[in-house]
Amino acid sequence: CRIASLLTNNECDADTLDWAALTYQHTAAVQAALLEINAPATVKKKMAALRGVLAVAKKLKLMDPEDFEAAVDLPRIKNHPLPRGRALTQTEITALIEVCTSDTTNQGVRDKALIGILRGTGLRRAEVVKLEVRDFDGSTGALEVRQGKGGKDRTVYLPENAIAFVNDWLSVRGHQPGALLCPILKGGQIQNRKMTPQAVLLILQKRAKEAGVESFSPHDFRRTFCSELESMPGITQGTSPSEPDMKLSPHPAPRYSGLSTCSSVIAGGSSGELLVGSS
Repeated sequence: CRIASLLTNNECDADTLDWAALTYQHTAAVQAALLEINAPATVKKKMAALRGVLAVAKKLKLMDPEDFEAAVDLPRIKNHPLPRGRALTQTEITALIEVCTSDTTNQGVRDKALIGILRGTGLRRAEVVKLEVRDFDGSTGALEVRQGKGGKDRTVYLPENAIAFVNDWLSVRGHQPGALLCPILKGGQIQNRKMTPQAVLLILQKRAKEAGVESFSPHDFRRTFCSELESMPGITQGTSPSEPDMKLSPHPAPRYSGLSTCSSVIAGGSSGELLVGSS
């Protein structure tokens, strides 16, 4: 079951997931995630099936009526939506970072590092959650992406202020081996294990709401990253990288074609000039 896999990072299937425990936060995240990869008509069918499962849970008194109504009270899916995805503005990115800065808990420090990595490198969320402490060089900002898209390893570089964000997080998390970005319990206890891609989506939804930023997907950070690269002097759509060994994105195609073939060529192998907002 695709929905069960999305919610649990492939740990549960339709038979093992506790459907009655789903809340609005879960169903809204599922709908948003499905819209990233499916046509609206397909998402409507999948969400209708999910509502049917929750309705059965309510009839069996496994789910309170109020919880059911909240879980299925989702935004209407438009048949002809605006083009999927968008690039975030610098104002929006700064607002996201500011809400994390104002949050003095461990979550605030972690989320600031997460946003710094997503914005500063254009990595996919599935790649970000696989990062380990050993993959980060706190002096150069290098991040080793292991088994990224296509099963290939590559190195990307964080901008200077994003390096500081990650170093700040490590001063809280500690440098012991394990996942670079970790789940945090409500009491602030850091769990030394990997986050799920779904957790990244939920974190960004929370921070967007706090910052008053229009809804966006984790992949929109990648769109922002690629859009800025293509606007840099000497890097335009349809041009070929002069030094392909310095690509930051995993796409093998030598030409730029918007997001799908975004390849970054940064002088000196560093993306230090691609700032992600105020610190």
